[in-house]
Amino acid sequence: MNAATEAPKSGLDIIKWIAVFAILTLLVVANYIFEFSTLERAIGLLVMIPLAGFVAAQTQKGHEFLTFAKEAKLEVRKVVWPTRAETNQTTIIVAVVTLIMAVILYLLDMALLKIVSFLTGLGI
Repeated sequence: MNAATEAPKSGLDIIKWIAVFAILTLLVVANYIFEFSTLERAIGLLVMIPLAGFVAAQTQKGHEFLTFAKEAKLEVRKVVWPTRAETNQTTIIVAVVTLIMAVILYLLDMALLKIVSFLTGLGI
């Protein structure tokens, strides 16, 4: 993080975080204590969680997170993603190599079992 984006900590941030915690706690406690219908629970979730997110976004850490998310979105746009054919080819290669390694390990296990059985005389 560069020095230009750092802001002094606000005393209100603690109050805002307490409000976020209180909103989410209220949501959980109300859901537990009262017998709401599914529709009422869904409405409560759709109202209270964005409210808590909005309050959290007003804090210094919330601003930092939003800045980070915007920068991450820009970076994702710069990624050169593989084509569908490349993805399919890579998947097939991984599956074949995994199958070959499984057969090799199975044969090695059987060989070691025979050797140990011969040496110990257990005849497994």
